[in-house]
Amino acid sequence: MTDVKTQINETVKANDVVLYMKGTKEMPQCGFSSRVAGVLNYMGVEYTDVNVLADENIRQGIKDYSDWPTVPQLYVKGEFVGGCDIITEMTLSGELDTLFDDNGVGYNKDAADKIREANA
Repeated sequence: MTDVKTQINETVKANDVVLYMKGTKEMPQCGFSSRVAGVLNYMGVEYTDVNVLADENIRQGIKDYSDWPTVPQLYVKGEFVGGCDIITEMTLSGELDTLFDDNGVGYNKDAADKIREANA
């Protein structure tokens, strides 16, 4: 498990935004992963996707790493942000914009506003 933890740690530290998910950003394999990837894709965020279905050690390892029981899991600048419900709430409240702004992560502000308008 130490090797998996090291691998996960290196991935989240080496990339500004990482999404551990079921499937890939082009082809999510569950609704929750699809929702978070859809938000990031729509907002034009550049991120690294890690398909937990491709490696059982990573699938369990990411849950142990974050002490969070579910996937997807979003990391920004090496810090765990949350899963689907948290990312959805943060998107609708504007907190995700603030997080990206504070960490120098590029995204399309107009797209973020459109998500909020569509869900108002």
